[in-house]
Amino acid sequence: MSQPAYPPPSEGQYPPPSQGYPTPQGGYAPPPGQQPGYAPPPGPPAGYPPPQGVTVVAQPVAVVACQSMRECPVRVSCPSCRADVMTATTFETGTMTWLLVGILCIIGCWPCCLIPFCVEGCKDVIHTCPNCQAQVGVYRRM
Repeated sequence: MSQPAYPPPSEGQYPPPSQGYPTPQGGYAPPPGQQPGYAPPPGPPAGYPPPQGVTVVAQPVAVVACQSMRECPVRVSCPSCRADVMTATTFETGTMTWLLVGILCIIGCWPCCLIPFCVEGCKDVIHTCPNCQAQVGVYRRM
């Protein structure tokens, strides 16, 4: 093994340990009159007026009746009685039901042609208000 090129420093050659936080290294000097690590509170840039107080007011939300009404009941504001309700749904025979019955008759499924009248997935969905019974919306299959 070879000897190190520099001998280890003696006891008095190391700088004394510093107390507290280390000093910033190179390039940063705080502006005159400020301590290191101080940041001024955020505010508007120079030349802009100070911010004014903002008041937030909750506005009522108007629900449009043509929102995504499908098979499931939806929460709407009834246009008739102005109540916030969950719609009641009923299924009625519509264009899609009659079209499927006609197709099944044409291809010769005589006993099966009445099945679309029993399947809710083939019928139109009528959404009504449970309070005033007014029709709120319709989901047509075709």
